[in-house]
Amino acid sequence: MGRLSGKVAVITGAASGMGRATAELFAAEGATVALTDVAEQDGRQAAEEIAAAGGTAGFWRMDVSSEDEVSRVVADIGNRYGKLDVLVNSAGLIGVDKPTHEVSEEEWDALFAVDVKGVFLATKHAVPWMIRNGKGSIVNFSSIYGLIGNDEFTPYHVAKGAVTMQTRQDAATYGRHNIRVNSVHPSTVLTPLVRGIAENFDGGLPAYERMMTSNQSLRRLGRPEDVAYAVLYLASDEADWVTGVCLPVDGGYTAR
Repeated sequence: MGRLSGKVAVITGAASGMGRATAELFAAEGATVALTDVAEQDGRQAAEEIAAAGGTAGFWRMDVSSEDEVSRVVADIGNRYGKLDVLVNSAGLIGVDKPTHEVSEEEWDALFAVDVKGVFLATKHAVPWMIRNGKGSIVNFSSIYGLIGNDEFTPYHVAKGAVTMQTRQDAATYGRHNIRVNSVHPSTVLTPLVRGIAENFDGGLPAYERMMTSNQSLRRLGRPEDVAYAVLYLASDEADWVTGVCLPVDGGYTAR
Protein backbone atom coordinates (compact mmCIF):
# COMPACT_ATOMS: atom_id res chain seq x y z
CA MET A 1 0.00 0.00 0.00
CA GLY A 2 1.07 3.59 -0.55
CA ARG A 3 3.44 3.27 -3.50
CA LEU A 4 1.74 6.30 -5.10
CA SER A 5 0.70 8.17 -1.97
CA GLY A 6 0.24 11.88 -2.57
CA LYS A 7 0.39 11.61 -6.37
CA VAL A 8 -2.24 12.78 -8.84
CA ALA A 9 -2.58 10.51 -11.87
CA VAL A 10 -4.47 11.03 -15.12
CA ILE A 11 -5.36 7.83 -16.97
CA THR A 12 -6.83 7.88 -20.46
CA GLY A 13 -8.99 4.99 -21.64
CA ALA A 14 -9.75 4.23 -18.01
CA ALA A 15 -13.35 3.04 -18.33
CA SER A 16 -12.49 -0.61 -18.99
CA GLY A 17 -9.78 -3.17 -19.57
CA MET A 18 -6.17 -2.41 -18.73
CA GLY A 19 -6.88 1.28 -18.18
CA ARG A 20 -9.49 0.54 -15.54
CA ALA A 21 -7.27 -2.08 -13.87
CA THR A 22 -4.50 0.51 -13.71
CA ALA A 23 -6.84 3.11 -12.21
CA GLU A 24 -8.02 0.66 -9.54
CA LEU A 25 -4.47 -0.34 -8.63
CA PHE A 26 -3.24 3.25 -8.53
CA ALA A 27 -6.06 4.23 -6.19
CA ALA A 28 -5.34 1.25 -3.94
CA GLU A 29 -1.72 2.44 -3.79
CA GLY A 30 -2.72 5.91 -2.60
CA ALA A 31 -2.98 7.97 -5.79
CA THR A 32 -5.71 10.45 -6.54
CA VAL A 33 -6.91 9.12 -9.88
CA ALA A 34 -8.53 11.09 -12.68
CA LEU A 35 -10.17 8.59 -15.02
CA THR A 36 -10.84 9.81 -18.55
CA ASP A 37 -12.63 8.12 -21.43
CA VAL A 38 -15.31 8.66 -24.06
CA ALA A 39 -17.39 5.87 -22.45
CA GLU A 40 -19.13 8.03 -19.88
CA GLN A 41 -21.35 5.47 -18.17
CA ASP A 42 -18.59 2.90 -17.70
CA GLY A 43 -16.10 5.58 -16.68
CA ARG A 44 -18.35 7.08 -14.04
CA GLN A 45 -19.15 3.63 -12.70
CA ALA A 46 -15.45 2.79 -12.47
CA ALA A 47 -14.73 5.99 -10.56
CA GLU A 48 -17.67 5.40 -8.22
CA GLU A 49 -16.55 1.85 -7.49
CA ILE A 50 -13.02 3.03 -6.76
CA ALA A 51 -14.39 5.63 -4.36
CA ALA A 52 -16.67 3.05 -2.72
CA ALA A 53 -13.60 0.86 -2.11
CA GLY A 54 -11.91 3.72 -0.27
CA GLY A 55 -9.93 5.30 -3.08
CA THR A 56 -9.96 8.85 -4.37
CA ALA A 57 -11.14 9.10 -7.97
CA GLY A 58 -13.10 11.25 -10.38
CA PHE A 59 -14.22 10.85 -13.96
CA TRP A 60 -13.91 13.25 -16.89
CA ARG A 61 -15.23 12.59 -20.35
CA MET A 62 -12.32 13.18 -22.72
CA ASP A 63 -11.85 12.41 -26.39
CA VAL A 64 -8.07 12.16 -26.75
CA SER A 65 -8.29 13.00 -30.45
CA SER A 66 -9.63 16.52 -29.71
CA GLU A 67 -7.05 19.07 -28.61
CA ASP A 68 -9.70 21.43 -27.30
CA GLU A 69 -11.12 18.69 -25.11
CA VAL A 70 -7.74 17.40 -23.91
CA SER A 71 -6.55 20.92 -23.09
CA ARG A 72 -9.72 21.72 -21.15
CA VAL A 73 -9.89 18.45 -19.21
CA VAL A 74 -6.20 18.31 -18.26
CA ALA A 75 -6.38 21.91 -17.07
CA ASP A 76 -9.53 21.14 -15.06
CA ILE A 77 -7.89 18.14 -13.40
CA GLY A 78 -4.71 20.07 -12.63
CA ASN A 79 -6.60 23.01 -11.20
CA ARG A 80 -8.87 20.79 -9.12
CA TYR A 81 -6.05 18.84 -7.50
CA GLY A 82 -3.34 21.48 -7.69
CA LYS A 83 -0.85 19.38 -9.63
CA LEU A 84 -0.34 16.45 -11.96
CA ASP A 85 2.30 13.83 -11.23
CA VAL A 86 1.53 10.89 -13.52
CA LEU A 87 0.02 10.47 -16.97
CA VAL A 88 -0.93 7.04 -18.29
CA ASN A 89 -1.78 6.99 -22.00
CA SER A 90 -3.97 3.91 -22.20
CA ALA A 91 -6.68 4.99 -24.66
CA GLY A 92 -6.55 3.13 -27.95
CA LEU A 93 -8.39 1.45 -30.80
CA ILE A 94 -7.58 -1.80 -32.61
CA GLY A 95 -8.96 -0.75 -35.97
CA VAL A 96 -9.25 -2.77 -39.15
CA ASP A 97 -7.46 -6.03 -39.88
CA LYS A 98 -6.14 -5.16 -43.33
CA PRO A 99 -2.77 -4.96 -45.07
CA THR A 100 -1.48 -1.57 -46.15
CA HIS A 101 -2.79 -1.69 -49.72
CA GLU A 102 -6.37 -2.37 -48.55
CA VAL A 103 -6.61 0.26 -45.79
CA SER A 104 -8.62 3.36 -46.63
CA GLU A 105 -7.40 6.82 -45.73
CA GLU A 106 -10.39 7.22 -43.42
CA GLU A 107 -9.62 3.95 -41.57
CA TRP A 108 -5.97 4.95 -41.17
CA ASP A 109 -6.78 8.45 -39.93
CA ALA A 110 -9.44 7.25 -37.47
CA LEU A 111 -7.00 4.90 -35.78
CA PHE A 112 -4.07 7.31 -35.72
CA ALA A 113 -6.28 10.06 -34.32
CA VAL A 114 -6.66 8.06 -31.09
CA ASP A 115 -3.64 5.77 -30.86
CA VAL A 116 -0.98 8.28 -31.91
CA LYS A 117 -2.42 11.80 -31.79
CA GLY A 118 -4.09 10.96 -28.47
CA VAL A 119 -0.72 10.18 -26.87
CA PHE A 120 0.74 13.36 -28.38
CA LEU A 121 -2.08 15.60 -27.15
CA ALA A 122 -2.30 14.20 -23.62
CA THR A 123 1.47 14.43 -23.25
CA LYS A 124 1.55 17.95 -24.69
CA HIS A 125 -0.92 19.26 -22.15
CA ALA A 126 0.30 17.26 -19.14
CA VAL A 127 4.00 18.12 -19.49
CA PRO A 128 3.68 21.80 -18.44
CA TRP A 129 2.12 20.69 -15.14
CA MET A 130 5.00 18.27 -14.58
CA ILE A 131 7.58 20.93 -15.42
CA ARG A 132 5.89 23.11 -12.81
CA ASN A 133 6.19 20.22 -10.31
CA GLY A 134 9.85 19.68 -11.15
CA LYS A 135 9.08 16.00 -11.68
CA GLY A 136 6.70 13.62 -13.43
CA SER A 137 6.14 10.19 -14.95
CA ILE A 138 4.45 9.32 -18.23
CA VAL A 139 3.63 5.72 -19.12
CA ASN A 140 2.45 4.97 -22.65
CA PHE A 141 0.59 1.85 -23.69
CA SER A 142 2.19 0.39 -26.79
CA SER A 143 2.17 -3.31 -27.74
CA ILE A 144 4.53 -6.14 -28.58
CA TYR A 145 3.64 -5.05 -32.11
CA GLY A 146 5.25 -1.72 -31.41
CA LEU A 147 8.48 -3.73 -31.24
CA ILE A 148 8.00 -6.50 -33.81
CA GLY A 149 5.86 -7.00 -36.90
CA ASN A 150 3.37 -9.57 -38.13
CA ASP A 151 0.84 -9.83 -40.94
CA GLU A 152 -2.29 -8.65 -39.11
CA PHE A 153 -3.85 -5.30 -38.10
CA THR A 154 -1.30 -3.21 -39.97
CA PRO A 155 -2.58 0.27 -38.97
CA TYR A 156 -2.65 -0.67 -35.28
CA HIS A 157 0.85 -2.08 -35.33
CA VAL A 158 2.28 0.90 -37.19
CA ALA A 159 0.56 3.21 -34.70
CA LYS A 160 2.05 1.35 -31.77
CA GLY A 161 5.46 1.67 -33.39
CA ALA A 162 4.90 5.43 -33.39
CA VAL A 163 4.03 5.30 -29.68
CA THR A 164 7.28 3.43 -29.04
CA MET A 165 9.26 6.19 -30.76
CA GLN A 166 7.28 8.93 -29.02
CA THR A 167 8.27 7.30 -25.72
CA ARG A 168 11.97 7.36 -26.57
CA GLN A 169 11.87 10.87 -28.01
CA ASP A 170 10.03 12.35 -25.03
CA ALA A 171 12.30 10.51 -22.58
CA ALA A 172 15.30 12.10 -24.28
CA THR A 173 13.66 15.53 -24.38
CA TYR A 174 12.16 15.89 -20.91
CA GLY A 175 14.76 14.23 -18.71
CA ARG A 176 16.23 17.66 -17.98
CA HIS A 177 12.94 18.46 -16.26
CA ASN A 178 13.09 15.22 -14.25
CA ILE A 179 10.16 13.86 -16.24
CA ARG A 180 10.42 10.15 -17.00
CA VAL A 181 8.71 8.59 -20.02
CA ASN A 182 8.38 4.83 -20.47
CA SER A 183 6.08 2.40 -22.28
CA VAL A 184 4.57 -1.02 -21.68
CA HIS A 185 4.18 -3.56 -24.47
CA PRO A 186 1.58 -6.26 -23.72
CA SER A 187 0.83 -9.32 -25.79
CA THR A 188 -2.74 -10.65 -25.70
CA VAL A 189 -4.49 -9.64 -22.47
CA LEU A 190 -7.86 -11.00 -21.36
CA THR A 191 -9.79 -7.75 -21.37
CA PRO A 192 -13.59 -7.78 -21.79
CA LEU A 193 -13.09 -7.23 -25.54
CA VAL A 194 -10.69 -10.16 -25.86
CA ARG A 195 -12.89 -12.37 -23.70
CA GLY A 196 -15.79 -11.77 -26.09
CA ILE A 197 -13.59 -12.74 -29.05
CA ALA A 198 -12.33 -15.82 -27.22
CA GLU A 199 -15.80 -17.05 -26.28
CA ASN A 200 -16.83 -16.95 -29.94
CA PHE A 201 -13.69 -18.74 -31.08
CA ASP A 202 -14.02 -22.36 -32.25
CA GLY A 203 -13.36 -24.31 -29.06
CA GLY A 204 -13.97 -21.32 -26.81
CA LEU A 205 -11.53 -19.67 -24.42
CA PRO A 206 -9.27 -22.73 -23.88
CA ALA A 207 -8.68 -23.14 -27.62
CA TYR A 208 -8.20 -19.41 -28.11
CA GLU A 209 -5.67 -19.31 -25.27
CA ARG A 210 -3.70 -22.21 -26.73
CA MET A 211 -3.60 -20.55 -30.13
CA MET A 212 -2.69 -17.06 -28.90
CA THR A 213 0.03 -18.23 -26.49
CA SER A 214 1.74 -20.78 -28.73
CA ASN A 215 4.71 -18.40 -29.19
CA GLN A 216 4.93 -17.41 -25.53
CA SER A 217 7.19 -18.89 -22.87
CA LEU A 218 4.38 -18.60 -20.31
CA ARG A 219 1.39 -20.31 -21.87
CA ARG A 220 -1.45 -18.22 -20.54
CA LEU A 221 -3.14 -15.02 -21.61
CA GLY A 222 -2.23 -11.89 -19.73
CA ARG A 223 -4.53 -10.42 -17.14
CA PRO A 224 -5.19 -6.66 -16.94
CA GLU A 225 -3.54 -6.59 -13.53
CA ASP A 226 -0.32 -8.08 -14.98
CA VAL A 227 0.08 -4.95 -17.06
CA ALA A 228 -1.21 -2.62 -14.34
CA TYR A 229 1.54 -3.72 -11.96
CA ALA A 230 4.18 -2.92 -14.59
CA VAL A 231 2.63 0.52 -15.07
CA LEU A 232 2.57 1.01 -11.29
CA TYR A 233 6.30 0.38 -11.05
CA LEU A 234 7.12 2.79 -13.89
CA ALA A 235 4.84 5.47 -12.43
CA SER A 236 6.22 5.16 -8.92
CA ASP A 237 9.35 6.65 -7.37
CA GLU A 238 10.78 3.13 -7.32
CA ALA A 239 11.56 3.74 -11.00
CA ASP A 240 13.15 7.13 -10.33
CA TRP A 241 16.19 6.31 -12.53
CA VAL A 242 14.24 4.56 -15.28
CA THR A 243 13.30 6.41 -18.46
CA GLY A 244 13.10 5.60 -22.15
CA VAL A 245 12.36 1.96 -21.37
CA CYS A 246 10.02 -0.03 -23.63
CA LEU A 247 8.98 -2.86 -21.32
CA PRO A 248 7.45 -6.03 -22.78
CA VAL A 249 4.74 -7.49 -20.54
CA ASP A 250 4.11 -10.45 -22.80
CA GLY A 251 4.62 -13.83 -21.16
CA GLY A 252 7.95 -14.12 -22.95
CA TYR A 253 6.57 -13.64 -26.48
CA THR A 254 9.35 -11.33 -27.64
CA ALA A 255 12.03 -13.47 -25.96
CA ARG A 256 11.49 -16.37 -28.40
